[in-house]
Amino acid sequence: MRKLDSRITSEIDNLVEVGTRLNSHASVSSNGIEGEELVEVATWVTRLGQLIRNLYGEKSQHFDSYSRALETVNFYSLHSNYYGHFTQMVGVAKAIKHDVANGLLVNFKSFVQAEVFADFLEMGEYLLNEGYKDAAAVIIGSVLEDGLRKMCERVSLPTVTDSGKPLTMDPLNAQLAKADVYSKLVQKQITTWAHIRNKAAHGEYGEYTGEQVGMMLLFVQSFASEHLSCA
Repeated sequence: MRKLDSRITSEIDNLVEVGTRLNSHASVSSNGIEGEELVEVATWVTRLGQLIRNLYGEKSQHFDSYSRALETVNFYSLHSNYYGHFTQMVGVAKAIKHDVANGLLVNFKSFVQAEVFADFLEMGEYLLNEGYKDAAAVIIGSVLEDGLRKMCERVSLPTVTDSGKPLTMDPLNAQLAKADVYSKLVQKQITTWAHIRNKAAHGEYGEYTGEQVGMMLLFVQSFASEHLSCA
């Protein structure tokens, strides 16, 4: 998987650097941080909160730690006898830097993504077993298309046209094969399953069988396991 955008990693590095400096000043300040430095603290806190929301979401452990620190009474009254809550926030920033440096953040995102794909594939399998081959074909094909889109994002390939319209499965598939993300054989297999998904989406239900949708499901399950569950 491609690394995080350099702008994000630079922001994380700067937050750790600035937070560490401000924390050090607070630890030796008998009168408390004030003036422009206090403004810098407030700006830093806002930046860190926004970063955590974007990278982890508000249900994450990092956001919980951040929020509990922020709820400290008289949070901004930082001085040598009252700065432990700010130290806690700096610790969160350093933990994020550790996650990024060790590839833990992108691994986590890929894991969650794979879990979502698995849930939809289970739904498609259930519908197929219940005799709803057409609905199953649409769902399974949509999982495949979304997976291709995520793979393009990983390797910095475009996912929209010049006019901003989302690319469909065929161009996504073609550019991934051209970039050697997977083989030409896999490209041809995906083209076949994309054809069935398109037939189902356009109501051409007699153009394919339930057995073919079953084969499509097996392919997408295998494809997702190999390409969508790893970082």
